[in-house]
Amino acid sequence: MKYCFHNNNAQDLILFFSGWGCDENQFTNLHDNKDVLILYDYHDLTLDFDFSKYANIYIIAYSAGVFAASVMADKLPHIRQKIAVCGNPYLFDKTLGLSPKIIQVFRKISLDNYLDFRKKYMVFNEDEYEKYNQLQSLRTIESCQEELDALKSIYEQKKHQINPLFDKAVMAENDLIFRLPIQKDFYKDKLQVIKNARHHIFFRFNSFEDILRLAASSSVFL
Repeated sequence: MKYCFHNNNAQDLILFFSGWGCDENQFTNLHDNKDVLILYDYHDLTLDFDFSKYANIYIIAYSAGVFAASVMADKLPHIRQKIAVCGNPYLFDKTLGLSPKIIQVFRKISLDNYLDFRKKYMVFNEDEYEKYNQLQSLRTIESCQEELDALKSIYEQKKHQINPLFDKAVMAENDLIFRLPIQKDFYKDKLQVIKNARHHIFFRFNSFEDILRLAASSSVFL
């Protein structure tokens, strides 16, 4: 596992478990007052970081990162909140997580079609598509496919360790990867929905702290 640390000399930390294929470049539009630790590239789930200085740790887990957080969070100190974003802890469950069809889509991503994948699955409109391409992950397709293999292996090893309990879940109304009706059944009254959005919801926010504020509210984010 790799990470990128944004040190704002704060007493609180936002621990962001990013998704499959991500890196820190995709979230540079978000600016926080709290310290932020962005985790990515789940070739393993080892993390060497000193959490002892923080009074409060807030976990925001996105996509495949929801699984990673579900098996790692219980080992961390001072967790105040766990929020799942566009994902499910049972990552490779055929119903709750990635369907065989979606995994096949991931496997077929190439230099010839990755832009089509972004437009169909990741963003909702042309404005988001332009922003996504400006803030794209700098990882290679080969690295992402290796990560998918590693995640599958880790999931089989650790699925009995999954803690599926999250305080809140934020889902995209039009997500084609983790479809909303299934996630509604799983998260029930913990769920908040972002309307007119696909899988990458982060252009709807100015900070990770905005996601914490959304989770603290009772309204649907428009």
